[in-house]
Amino acid sequence: MKEFTEKRYFTMHENLSSVLAESAGKYTVIIPAGIYETGPVDVPSHTRLVLEEGAVLSFSDNFDAYPPVYTRWEGVDCWAMHPCLLVRDACDVRIEGRGVLNGNGKKWWDYIRLWKAKGGPDAQTLPIEKSLAKLNPDYRNQPGGGGGRPCQFLRPALFQIYNSEDVAVDGLTLTMSPFWTCHPVASKKIVLRNLVIENPADSPNTDGIDIESCTDVTVSGCTVHVGDDGIAVKSGSGKEMMDGPGSGNILVEDCVVKQAHGGFVIGSETAAGINGATVRNCRFLGTDRGLRIKTRRDRGGVIENILLENVYMENVICPVSVNMYYNCGNNSPALYSIKALPVTESTPLIRNIRVEKIEARGVRRGAALLVGLPERPLENVVVRDCRFELAPVNETDLQMDMMAGIPDSDFRGIRVINAELSFDNIDINTEPAVRFDSYNA
Repeated sequence: MKEFTEKRYFTMHENLSSVLAESAGKYTVIIPAGIYETGPVDVPSHTRLVLEEGAVLSFSDNFDAYPPVYTRWEGVDCWAMHPCLLVRDACDVRIEGRGVLNGNGKKWWDYIRLWKAKGGPDAQTLPIEKSLAKLNPDYRNQPGGGGGRPCQFLRPALFQIYNSEDVAVDGLTLTMSPFWTCHPVASKKIVLRNLVIENPADSPNTDGIDIESCTDVTVSGCTVHVGDDGIAVKSGSGKEMMDGPGSGNILVEDCVVKQAHGGFVIGSETAAGINGATVRNCRFLGTDRGLRIKTRRDRGGVIENILLENVYMENVICPVSVNMYYNCGNNSPALYSIKALPVTESTPLIRNIRVEKIEARGVRRGAALLVGLPERPLENVVVRDCRFELAPVNETDLQMDMMAGIPDSDFRGIRVINAELSFDNIDINTEPAVRFDSYNA
């Protein structure tokens, strides 16, 4: 990127989107210390934006401030609310500094919690919901991370990179996100470095980093503490996404994930596949799972060439979960049959998974869960040079992963169902270390 020697200082009473548009390709825009209340912000090509230490972009919690945009929401291309900070159809963008993006998410979370408490009614009350329902006329049939979307309160991501190239973000703190926090989608050559991402552990769907249908992505030196998955890779949901671009060539290194549903997660939106992800030199502390791959019949996609190495985990429920019976959002019994069903284009495939040099202490439930489909077993899963130290108490009220159809078990080693596993130099303080289970309908 061209270095802009001239600087343009942003002031309280300006419109940041306008300032960035006027400065693109000419000036580095500097946001000094202070709290700047704003609506959604668009970032154009050839932008260098610096948030100095003490600078806070405080995004409005007025739902009407976020007009519909065509984007990706829980794996589906559709109309949703404008992300708080959006890099769209852009290239050559740098956003850096020690400043903060604050999504003021509480009002958003309270609304979706109330909707769920009412039983998830298929009705729209807010103007933005009604607008999105009209723009997405087939929304009742659209899939999503939870299996569908009767609610059209499609909350904004705090920061989204959409259909863009050569974007680097360094040093920022992202907090209180209304929905997913950092969401690169349909983009390439993305670098996320030294980010701090913090949302309350009970905040709904506030994933830390969701890399979706992207290639050539590096995530390094980030700390993530959120109310859902920590660092995730996805590739769209539904049959219409199966021919779209997948995700691949992803590197996650030197990151810390705390108190999330998973440290590094693939899925459950896997329609176009994921080919090539390396996770190394990370720490997963108090997460529900460490490595988590989740999919099921009807999700589709090939997930392959995944490496997890030199990762330390502490107080996790299950350090390694590869689960093709993920049950969130769809109760159709056929999806969870233990009988082999015909292989179709929507039958996922998982192969070439390596887990090496893992140390997990205080494991709360079991060391690993490896569950394939009878018609599509997991292929070539390798676990070697790993140490799993089980906590004295087996917390059997906790699920090793969210699944249906497979009977539960209090076994605490590596549980293998419909999978090809090779292992070497595995240290687990239980016997046997590995158990192969078989079920017949």
